[in-house]
Amino acid sequence: LSRQTLSEVVEPRYEELLTLLRNELRRSGFEDLVAGGVVLTGGSAKMQGLIELAEEVFHMPVRLGTPQYVIGMDEVMRNPVFATSVGLLIYARQNRFAKRPDLSAGGGIKGVWSRMGSWFRGNF
Repeated sequence: LSRQTLSEVVEPRYEELLTLLRNELRRSGFEDLVAGGVVLTGGSAKMQGLIELAEEVFHMPVRLGTPQYVIGMDEVMRNPVFATSVGLLIYARQNRFAKRPDLSAGGGIKGVWSRMGSWFRGNF
């Protein structure tokens, strides 16, 4: 495929997705709390031109988020692909001594799977 052909297919899908996110942000009432801007992470956030498109859709600053507070493997870890996993690891380390929730109160693992299934059925 030529780059132009691919762009003609991909760009409208990204714009549609960003518009859905903007509408959900408005619906939730959090739009005014995001005055500092939007941070995009993940591999698809590296798509050329996505930051500019997101700024047009959200009408606010948008930047590419990369993992922070990581020592070593700088070339690998300074990549938005790893932002969520690094953030979860940092969160887990900071909260490893926090009180653990009682899984039996919510139905244990079965309860977690049940709630996740309900969420997926309701949203997809």
